[in-house]
Amino acid sequence: MTSPIENKVKGVFIPVSNIEKARDWYCRLFKLPSDGEIFFGHLYVLPMQGAVDIVLDSKIYAPDRVMKVPVVQLATQNIEQSYAYMKSLEVELLTEIENGHWFNFKDPDGNVLMVCQ
Repeated sequence: MTSPIENKVKGVFIPVSNIEKARDWYCRLFKLPSDGEIFFGHLYVLPMQGAVDIVLDSKIYAPDRVMKVPVVQLATQNIEQSYAYMKSLEVELLTEIENGHWFNFKDPDGNVLMVCQ
């Protein structure tokens, strides 16, 4: 019997303390409209390009559940430009550009994410 579970990642959940504030912050980061629906009062799906969406979820948030290592890697074609952009948004940068192709940063809840060229 073949598996009915697809070999595909559909979404990545990020725990957030305030769904509206997180939605606005992430939409600003990606320059997306922030007028999408918040589902069940605690979920917001960021429509990412490709097969994997980011799902912000305030129901799973607890200070001890924030991601302390990057489990989300965001793509860029220009790492220097991306680093400068994050600085302009006053995002908390955790590293400089490392090995010429990646850096880590925190979202407002303390989740660590990565940008990689």
